[in-house]
Amino acid sequence: MAIHPSTSASGQFQIGGDLTVNRLGFGAMRVTGKGIWGEPADRAEALRTLRRLPELGVNFIDTADSYGPNVSEDLIHEALHPYRGVSVATKGGLTRHGPDVWEPLGRPEYLRQCVLMSLRRLGLERIDLWQLHRIDSKVPRDEQFDCIGQMQKEGLIRHAGLSEVQVEDIEAAGAYFKVATVQNRYNLVDRTSEAVLDYCAQHHIGFIPWYPLAAGDLAKPGALLDTMAKAHHAAPSQIALAWVLKRSPVMLPIPGTSKVLHLEENVAAVNIKLSDDEFAALDREGQRAYRTTQGH
Repeated sequence: MAIHPSTSASGQFQIGGDLTVNRLGFGAMRVTGKGIWGEPADRAEALRTLRRLPELGVNFIDTADSYGPNVSEDLIHEALHPYRGVSVATKGGLTRHGPDVWEPLGRPEYLRQCVLMSLRRLGLERIDLWQLHRIDSKVPRDEQFDCIGQMQKEGLIRHAGLSEVQVEDIEAAGAYFKVATVQNRYNLVDRTSEAVLDYCAQHHIGFIPWYPLAAGDLAKPGALLDTMAKAHHAAPSQIALAWVLKRSPVMLPIPGTSKVLHLEENVAAVNIKLSDDEFAALDREGQRAYRTTQGH
């Protein structure tokens, strides 16, 4: 592992066809308190972690107004504004009523408020990528999509994305705006969104997998991931991340942390080159583990 790796080795992707980012990004959920509520336990270390990002070539940060709430966006502004080549993506559409409590709210006036307040907290005139955190089942989704399309036309947001959606949702949103990214849970052992990922690859939509380092029992001592990690002189989480990056050229993983050392370990995964055989072996084991959790 290199001491100072750079995410440029992960390759590049053009979000929306014109916003070029290094494929390995950073998820800023963990720079908040327990339950993604309030200030981080070590605020100084969280700020150091954020300030380390550009030095490691990380030029794509994913956050949300609900992280804290507001705390993550405030810390990003404090650490990195005016950003200088770093694109900050954020999300809206969830309300917070306590630690680990998340409630969708998709009324158009609230979504507009989310965007306007994120612009203010981040110190921006336009958000490079704004994503609907969840489609609110209590509000017609076309009203939510129409609001996003209008905000894009007004120049408040450059590109728009969706989170935790199915292919049919992406196609429905396309009537109102070009879907630039989809952010769904995906990792070696969670393949629920396999069809969504394939659709994104076919249509050159960036796929942002959250929780990308999970590997379940595959990381246990003596299991395949553990054995492969030892062969590469790496941590199992690094192998899991290398597998995610190799899975598709539209993949934009965003592992998050509030500690500099963990950040550097994650970024070092870009230097791991899995062979096609290693990738296939991990793929088979990951799919088998996923089928087991689904009772198949």
